[in-house]
Amino acid sequence: MPSDSKPSQSTEVIHEAVQTLRDGGLVAFPTETVYGLGADARNVDAIKKIFTTKGRPATHPLIVHLAAPDRFDQLQVDWVPVVAPWVRDLSEEALQLMNAFWPGPLTLVFKKDKSVLPELTGGQDTVAIRAPAHPLAQELLRKFKGGVVAPSANRFGKVSPTSAADVRHEFEGILDLMVLDGGDCEVGIESTIVDLSSGDRAVLLRPGAITPKEIFDKTGVKVFQAGEDFQKGDVLPRVSGSLKAHYAPTTPLRLYAPGRVLDALTEFPDTKSRVAVAVWDAESSLGYDGRPSVSTAEFVVSSDSTSFASKLYRTLRDLDQQGWDLILFPEPPAGEEWDGVRDRLQRACFGSGPSSSSHSSN
Repeated sequence: MPSDSKPSQSTEVIHEAVQTLRDGGLVAFPTETVYGLGADARNVDAIKKIFTTKGRPATHPLIVHLAAPDRFDQLQVDWVPVVAPWVRDLSEEALQLMNAFWPGPLTLVFKKDKSVLPELTGGQDTVAIRAPAHPLAQELLRKFKGGVVAPSANRFGKVSPTSAADVRHEFEGILDLMVLDGGDCEVGIESTIVDLSSGDRAVLLRPGAITPKEIFDKTGVKVFQAGEDFQKGDVLPRVSGSLKAHYAPTTPLRLYAPGRVLDALTEFPDTKSRVAVAVWDAESSLGYDGRPSVSTAEFVVSSDSTSFASKLYRTLRDLDQQGWDLILFPEPPAGEEWDGVRDRLQRACFGSGPSSSSHSSN
């Protein structure tokens, strides 16, 4: 695996990565959200290699990543020829969302074109698409001149990687995996996913950095919550990251309510002796009188939702490698801006623990 971040930016290395994709190989590359494990979206064998490498269920769909037009101008870009080969139809709402948020951490779900491989959609009639904003991802996609499926570059159900070192650690021993190093991911959690496949409403399938309020403020498009204003028989597409157990450390992870750390230490039977406790940066030391048998260490997390998200997976990975018996995080505050990290933490809690691998198919 390449280990030097400087040469991975070079034209030669990008060319090698493009050729690897064309030859049916896998390339891990950075996006603004997390690192993706990329394969040619038109190559069945390469797609199957992703599922095998990650240990991902074949029914769990992938997201197609596309390049913005070469002469990118946010005010004039024409997304139609970029997206048209992949989707059955493009609504005015879809174009509004693309013009407002692409490239960026927003994934849109459409009825798929008949040429889209069922292996990447989990056998569904829909396809999820986004254009990542990371410059290295865009350079790779432009030179590849095609769609790349790229789920997070980690073992299925585990904590997503936000650095090239995370990817190398995750897949140590897989010698043919090429890793492009683009530094740490800025957003830190996976993209917001909005379903447009019904044709009559936009529906939030996975929260992320881009919120329904921000979408409405910028475009006037109302994004419904799943289950909101639905008719009997409506079925939503399956999408990445929607399983109950996901993003999970091996160390048991739990959330505590405001002022309830001691209750959390008492409540959870997997508590042993060494507990890492996250506290908001605006709070003083919490104190743990009455639990002399428990050794605790506090670490500070940001009370700003954007900063919290950008460091969430980095923090979980680091703590997971430090040998704690339990990790406690504060419950995120109410509000759309916190929905993305709340979603990730809840799924991570459910899947966490030494037996977390048994949850991965849940």
